Amino acid sequence: MTARILVVDDEEIIRESLYYILEKEGHEVEAAKDGLEALTKVEKQPFDIVITDLEMPEIKGIELLEKVQRLTPETFVLIITAYASIETAIAALRKGASDYIIKPLEFDDIIFRINRLLEHRKLEREIKLLRQELHHTYDFEQIIGKSPAMERIFNTVKKVAQTDGTVLITGKSGTGKELIARAIHFNSKRRDNHFVAINTGAIVENLFESELFGHKRGSFTGATSDKEGLFKTASSGSIYLDEISEIPFHLQVKLLRAIEQREVIPVGTNFPVKVDIRIIASTNRDLKKEVEKGKFREDLFYRLNVVEINLPPLAERKEDIPLLAQHFLEKYRIEMKKNIKGIDNQVIQTLLHYNWKGEVRELENIMERAVIFCEDEYITVSDLPEFISSGLDSNGGEQSKTLKDAVKEFEKIYIRQELERIKFNKEEAAKTLGISVSSLYRKMEELGIDSQK
Repeated sequence: MTARILVVDDEEIIRESLYYILEKEGHEVEAAKDGLEALTKVEKQPFDIVITDLEMPEIKGIELLEKVQRLTPETFVLIITAYASIETAIAALRKGASDYIIKPLEFDDIIFRINRLLEHRKLEREIKLLRQELHHTYDFEQIIGKSPAMERIFNTVKKVAQTDGTVLITGKSGTGKELIARAIHFNSKRRDNHFVAINTGAIVENLFESELFGHKRGSFTGATSDKEGLFKTASSGSIYLDEISEIPFHLQVKLLRAIEQREVIPVGTNFPVKVDIRIIASTNRDLKKEVEKGKFREDLFYRLNVVEINLPPLAERKEDIPLLAQHFLEKYRIEMKKNIKGIDNQVIQTLLHYNWKGEVRELENIMERAVIFCEDEYITVSDLPEFISSGLDSNGGEQSKTLKDAVKEFEKIYIRQELERIKFNKEEAAKTLGISVSSLYRKMEELGIDSQK
């Protein structure tokens, strides 16, 4: 691992010795006899590391440190000091120096310290890249859909992400509730902190408080050490409570208190612990009905339901199916390193007419399987499971759809795609579709197509 290093020392023997040793290690090295010369070099081109003596003419080491930090904050600065000036070196550390070296110099020790700093820099950059990749994975472009229903959801998510408001995400299993939750977090001011996802229905009832709020050693059998609960782990970030309706009724009041007060009481103590978190919950049930049945606390429901985002089933956003299918094709084509160019039109028609009981998750599984079995340039019906290509649902039952419904579905998708192609120019769209503008508007209203982008 090499770096651009500037050696600054008014003692020629130290300056030249360091220059020689570091250049031998493969680094690109420059030298300066005093702080003023060093500053001129830094202003021309930044360095990864500056090694500077404390006591020098023109500009002293501490002043050079401060100026380098202002010019290039990412530059590591190592201070060379005599043993008698150790207190000055510690002061330099407080001002932002990365390390200090005590005279007489030990070259092996200097090389070790430089390598440690460069390794730290490498890790920092890797973390930054991983964060950027993570943010990209959960940015809005990764939530696939151009249907009016999904566009409304995008607008809501963008607005709510900028706040700390509690969000309740509803929808059938497989519609992508956790993806929306992560998009909210990774597009918020909390993006650089933890996103903690919890399947509340999977937590053993007698360990619920311990898992969420933590416990003290000895508070119950098996508690051999203190434990930080998931609410504390998520502090400064977001906590995602999946399948919130599964929480036992008698424990819901404790969750309500944690949400209202933004504090938790670990098991085995009476002292509350403050937590700074954003609450996102989800459910595949109708919580209002659960409240009416007495299975879910009304006060907890209203505390969670500040902003509700309801994810529509695929049956209500059929025009998104070709986009989703193409997205999953790209994902698994790259993953499996297969040269598949696209999807046969008959496959698209088959997917459009299938009854997706497993929602988007089932569609993804089907496309992954299709990529596995595809041996040609295009995915064909023969690459689909037999129950889809034969017109059955995944349980073997016949899929019921009238010709009228099928025609309406096709019209909606076709008109929508044509409008998008010409950027919603209604007059131009009417011409290419071979109908009048007034007929186009009637069709759009009948089929539920937004008149705007």
